[in-house]
Amino acid sequence: MNTRKLGLHGPTVSAVGLGCMGMSDFYGSKATRDDVESLATIHAALDAGITLLDTADYYGAGHNELLIREAIKGRKERSMICVKFGGLRTPDGGFTGVDIRPEAVKNFAAYSLTRLGMDTIDIYQPGRIPPGVPIEDTVAAVSDLIQAGYVRYLALSEASPEQLRRAHKIHPVCAVQVEYSLATRIIEKELLAVARELGVGILAYGVLSRGLLSGALGASFEPTDFRAHAPRFTTENLAENRKRVETLERFAERKACTPTQIAIAWVLHRGHDIVPLVGTSNRRRLQENLGALKIRLSPPEVQELSDAFPEGSFRGERYPSQQMGMVVH
Repeated sequence: MNTRKLGLHGPTVSAVGLGCMGMSDFYGSKATRDDVESLATIHAALDAGITLLDTADYYGAGHNELLIREAIKGRKERSMICVKFGGLRTPDGGFTGVDIRPEAVKNFAAYSLTRLGMDTIDIYQPGRIPPGVPIEDTVAAVSDLIQAGYVRYLALSEASPEQLRRAHKIHPVCAVQVEYSLATRIIEKELLAVARELGVGILAYGVLSRGLLSGALGASFEPTDFRAHAPRFTTENLAENRKRVETLERFAERKACTPTQIAIAWVLHRGHDIVPLVGTSNRRRLQENLGALKIRLSPPEVQELSDAFPEGSFRGERYPSQQMGMVVH
């Protein structure tokens, strides 16, 4: 497994990380969870050399952290856990907002440390940055946790260029976690340049645009699947977007690989300061994703893909309108 450094101030991690969200939330109900397969997938990832596991305290209302605790028993030295905090949940699985007040930060950290069975969280970051609480206050609280030895590194999620600059003045930010793929390239407008100016890495999630770029999505989703409510995946938009993916499929045929692998490989080729997070709860898909590491794209091929999928070429926003205000857009 190749490695990459998360910015000037961050750790060295595997060239790809494992996104664990889908093991607990957002793509189905509690009844469809398969903890046995999820644990086997995490073990397979660690065995393949993946060191970075990405989670959040609100994924499954703590279920994801407990799952990771079980998975890394006896393997902690081979893993680095990245935890997002701030999402407020209800017993029925809903969300009521985001809380990143300093006192909340330390409370969330205490619960995460307990659920994970760890003395120190490797990378800690607010899952979203809502208005009302200065980012300086939140970062100062994380900095206190770092000074006390409860956290190793600070990251941000879906931070604007301005928020990144302000946060970085208070404490070095090792990475910004943000959606980045052939279908979502908004960070190229400004955020990517600012991150590189400051020496901050990029943790790229959604590299397959929630499965869209795999070319294997069905035409509809269960009500408990968040894609059933996201504009990009509504019936009309999804039909048009699947046509766009045909270009990727033809490119993949030329390279004798899958669209999934090409989509991940493109992100890998966008810079050594970018670490894609491959999100899966299935060992077979994990192996397909890891195949992207073997693909070599020439500069003309990278440019061909970039030209074929400019920002805005896919129809529909990636989140419902009420959530778009807290992501880079």
